[in-house]
This record gives sequence, C-alpha cells and structure tokens, in this order.
Amino acid sequence: MKRIGQFLYRLLRRLIQSGIVTWILFLLIWTFASSFYIENFFPNPWQTITGGWEVIANGKLFEYVCISSWRVFVGWILGFLFAVPLGILIGRVHILREIVEPFVNFFRFVPAIAFLTLFLMWFGVGEISKIILIAYSTWFIVLVNTLSGVQSIDETKLQAARTLGASEWQILYSIVLPSVVPYIFTGARLGLGSAFTSIVTAEMLAAKSGLGYMIYTSRLYFRIDWIFVGIITLGLLGYLSDRVMRLIGNTVLKKYGIAEK
Repeated sequence: MKRIGQFLYRLLRRLIQSGIVTWILFLLIWTFASSFYIENFFPNPWQTITGGWEVIANGKLFEYVCISSWRVFVGWILGFLFAVPLGILIGRVHILREIVEPFVNFFRFVPAIAFLTLFLMWFGVGEISKIILIAYSTWFIVLVNTLSGVQSIDETKLQAARTLGASEWQILYSIVLPSVVPYIFTGARLGLGSAFTSIVTAEMLAAKSGLGYMIYTSRLYFRIDWIFVGIITLGLLGYLSDRVMRLIGNTVLKKYGIAEK
C-alpha cells in the first residue's frame, strides 16, 4: 500500500508539473460557469470548439494567425536590434546616460497604444504603422533591461581588465556582453509579451486582418465563441513563442547562466 501511495503521489506531482491538472480544473470551471448563461453570451468549451472549427474550415483562422505572427515577429526583431546596442552604449558612456536616461524614464511609461493615432497619421494605415508600434513597445523594455545589465557589472572587473592591458573592445566582448546576456534575454521575453498586447490593440482599431481584427469584429455577429477562439489562439501563440525562447536559453545561451525551466 505504501508503494502504491508513493506511486500515486509521484504521478499526481508529474501531472501538476505538466500543467494537465491546471487545464482540467480550468475547463471544469469554464463549463460550470457557462451553464448559467446562454450560448450567445457565454459559450461552453464544446461550443467554442465548434465555433473554432468554422473559422478553421474557411481558412480565416490560419490566415489571421500568419498575419498577426508576422507583424509581431518583425516589430519585435526591429525593437530588439535597436534596443540592445543602444542600451549597451548608454550604459557604458556615463555622460550619454545622464542625457538620455530622463527621456527613457519618461517615455517608457507611455503605452504604445497612445501613439497609434500618430503612427497612423505619419506612416499610414498599412503594415508600417503597426510594425513600428510593436517595435516601440518592445524597444523600451529591452533597452531598460540591457541598461540595467550594464550598470550591474562590478566595476572592479573592468578596472582589473584595464590594469592587465585590455582594450575597451576586449572589455566589451569578454566582460560586458557576457554579463548583460541574461538581462537582454529577460527583456526579450518581456518585450515579446508587450508585442502581442500591442498588435491586438492595433488590429482592433486599425486593421482589416489579424487575430485582433477577428476578436473585435466578431461582436458584430454576436459570435462570442469566435472571440474565445481568438483569445485562446493568442494565448497559444504567446505560450509557444515563450517555450521556443526558453529552449534557446537552455541550449544556445546556457553558458551565460540562463537556465529556464
């Protein structure tokens, strides 16, 4: 009996760690809550699956997933590529940090959606305005994390390297970059979440395609199940994207002290 109890305990622990128990509880709560409302107001899981199959069958869901994913990826990459070198530069040059830091600390509290109208006026209603909006929402998060990483470096290490005759470029590659990689990685993950938030809002207000557009326009047809499908799809995309980044952290960046579970 003791062995059976230990086996059941280990099995339950594995199920909890895998997330299966969490999702079962979520579906049970969802089903129970939906039983108090009509389908057009709060569909249950099976009704949502049925509605999801409709948008899968007509090809719209796949199309919108590809469009939204492309916008997020391009904007996120652009924001990341601009933020990392600038964050290192600001962190390494003291006078530049004193000049730029007030600007950064001011605008990083302004949400990206506040600039949507301006971006639409400046760059049009096409893809450029949405990509720039995502890049903006990513840029500040990665920049602040990179800057924090540079400032956290022990100054004694830098002085010791200079004493041994290392050039500034050697210090950058051998001390600064390895030290800030974990901060950059964290900023990239947080920036990806912000990118998904920004693209949904942008597609709701200024697009004719994408998951945000599908969620927003489904209300016109009283298709709450399609709204649920869009929300679930966004969650899955974000989850899978984060899992890919964790995999990169556990393999390519493991030597920098990154070990995501």
